[in-house]
Amino acid sequence: MGKTLIKETIHVKGVDIGIYTTDFEVEFLGLWEMLHNSDFKRIEFDTFKKDAGTNAYVFSIKKWNEELGAIDLITKSGRYHGGIYEHMDIALEFEQRNFQVKLQDTYGCD
Repeated sequence: MGKTLIKETIHVKGVDIGIYTTDFEVEFLGLWEMLHNSDFKRIEFDTFKKDAGTNAYVFSIKKWNEELGAIDLITKSGRYHGGIYEHMDIALEFEQRNFQVKLQDTYGCD
């Protein structure tokens, strides 16, 4: 899996909205787990990574945690404290890349 940036634009009521996706996320999460989690199932991750490249793939945090022994993403249910939580390293990486993509789009840089 390479780090391919895919941009699609949708038009809603006269406003152009850019949608960015990459095939980098699963690979990054797996690398983080390998570095920080000694119980991470690397062999199963290879199958998981291969499946992630298909069009029919849907990422499931529950499946990620149960099948691979991952610790980076956590889901909690509840009215006030429910949601999806991730390790700070991962949150910062994704936010940095989102900011970079926005700058590239705004200023036309590569």
